[in-house]
Amino acid sequence: MENSTRHFLELLQQSRRGKFKVYIGMSAGVGKTYRMLQEAHTLHRNGVDIQIAFVETHGRAETEALVTGLPMLARRKVFYKGKELEEMDLATVLAIHPEVVLVDELAHTNIPGSKNEKRWQDVLEILDQGISVISAVNIQHLESLNEDVERISGVPITERIPDHVLRLADEVVNIDLTADELIARLQEGKIYHRDKVQQALRNFFQSEKILQLRELALREVATQVERKIQKELPGTAEPERFMACISSSADTARRIIRKTARLASYYNAQWVLLYVHTPKENQNNISLALQRHLINNFKLATELGAEVIQLHEDDIAQAITTTAEKHQITTVCIGKPHLSLLQVIWRTNIFSRLLKQLSESDIDLILLS
Repeated sequence: MENSTRHFLELLQQSRRGKFKVYIGMSAGVGKTYRMLQEAHTLHRNGVDIQIAFVETHGRAETEALVTGLPMLARRKVFYKGKELEEMDLATVLAIHPEVVLVDELAHTNIPGSKNEKRWQDVLEILDQGISVISAVNIQHLESLNEDVERISGVPITERIPDHVLRLADEVVNIDLTADELIARLQEGKIYHRDKVQQALRNFFQSEKILQLRELALREVATQVERKIQKELPGTAEPERFMACISSSADTARRIIRKTARLASYYNAQWVLLYVHTPKENQNNISLALQRHLINNFKLATELGAEVIQLHEDDIAQAITTTAEKHQITTVCIGKPHLSLLQVIWRTNIFSRLLKQLSESDIDLILLS
């Protein structure tokens, strides 16, 4: 029996609470679903009550062959925009209550009208009911990596999961291939139908893009391992606490939020988001569009594990310092200033005072681009 499967079986035997295992990969076609099904057969042979709640084979013959022989729960059929579509039937999973279920494509958006908007929310319900879950997701669907992945791939990623969902996993297993191996699988028709291969090679499946995504996947799993070691073998060092400071500038704020979330995730640290309502940025002085962006950014930060703090203050530097000291922040993260010549003198004064005050409080400052 493979070590990873043996370990998951031991987890099941140790506790009847729902255990969560996630196979992660750099892209479609690396073999996440295939490995998930292989593990399911091993668990099934060892007497575990395991059932397929939802698996997407994408018509791949090797993957479809592995579905045979495994118990499968009926899917929920839904008519949407004149088409009959299938979803995982959450109610059936909870009613039948198998020991383990396979739930593919963790970042999937459910059909409108479903109980939950996202499949990962279904999974959390299943886990709360004491049912263990084995799932799969690609690295590009991780919320804090959204902008990095879009920059690499050139493709907007609309289906995403909050980072904390991955942190809930008892095991995260990276399914890794080299760029050459992945491209060879594509050319052999093992990922997409042959009529789509050339288009895929021109777009997503280029060696440089694959290598960058592979690095993200490897780094994420390494971080998960490091976090688990810190949790199980806690040291004596003081815990890190990060604070992201944003303005109403929507795009800059999203970058700061995601990058601070990545830092907090790497250090297994708590973090907070601070927004200071100055007289210049109160509700009467900024547009409704900016107010909506602010609310969306607060929601994004919350999904990524932050506590959101809003203050009404005139003095930004003092507000940041006071909040950092109150919440025992070790590192403050702010956006790299993009200043016009007329703003330099006034804003440089704010930055200088902030730097001086944080230095006196022994708090680090990081400028994020």
